[in-house]
Amino acid sequence: MTNRATREAYGETLVELVGEGLNVVAVDADLAGSTTTGKLGAACPGRLVDVGIAEQDMVGVAAGLSLTGRIVFTGSFAVFGTGRCYDQIRNTVCDSDLDVKVCPTHSGITVGEDGATHQSLEDIGMMRALPNMRVLVPADYRAAKAAIRIAATNEGPFYVRLGRHKVPEVYDESFEGGLPYAGVLRVGSDVTIAACGVEVAQALAAADLLERKGIDAEVLDVFSVKPLDEDAILASAGKTGHVVTCEEHTVRGGMGSAVAELLSERLPTPMSLVGMRTFGTSAPGDVLLHHFGLDAGGIAAAVERHLA
Repeated sequence: MTNRATREAYGETLVELVGEGLNVVAVDADLAGSTTTGKLGAACPGRLVDVGIAEQDMVGVAAGLSLTGRIVFTGSFAVFGTGRCYDQIRNTVCDSDLDVKVCPTHSGITVGEDGATHQSLEDIGMMRALPNMRVLVPADYRAAKAAIRIAATNEGPFYVRLGRHKVPEVYDESFEGGLPYAGVLRVGSDVTIAACGVEVAQALAAADLLERKGIDAEVLDVFSVKPLDEDAILASAGKTGHVVTCEEHTVRGGMGSAVAELLSERLPTPMSLVGMRTFGTSAPGDVLLHHFGLDAGGIAAAVERHLA
């Protein structure tokens, strides 16, 4: 098993899409090496525009290029690629329903030593609140490739949340995802653990820990946060009667909130939300997952508290 960051799929998949005949271009904000969009520029000169350290300009240029018939992807780090240019994403891209894919990297606390200023913890909530925006949070390298392909082949705005942290493999080459999609990765009967992104592998490991204590956990990968796979979530919640969500994001407005909104309207279910409740801090990504209770042990402990 090879651990790879989801960002590693970005530039590679864009090059593949161009090779398949899609009219794909990318706009980056002086981070093409880190986001890996530089691979597109190296393989296909003229298909990468670097605007410098100017995320607002990045989104404006992307919007303009989309009006010429191109499928446009943007780069930067998540904290800047959503927050610094939120006005442009809201009023230019989403209000006009343009074919722009916001796909920044370095999301969540696993950015690590860069610290709180660079750890985007609000981006899922910001993006899913926008009309016309779809939100995908891939769990591993192959899921990231699938998410980028879905964004490229479905017209209109997308947010694909990519990360710097190397994560375990969850899927094989056959994974295609969907819109919407929440897949059952482990069948269980006592509690549903609904996870996204980095937390999917941690949730699977947590289920192993819980099994040793006689707790049978079902694990869902909420790959598509918006639109939400309502049928899959309702089916799992109806079977287990308990839901614990976990995400590398604030508990306010993110995937857990989306699940809570669904259950409150359609199937009231006891649930707990595992996620961030403060800003992050500077330390290696694995250390931060443990510190904030977002590793397998922290998730397992949260499930036990919930069931108690």
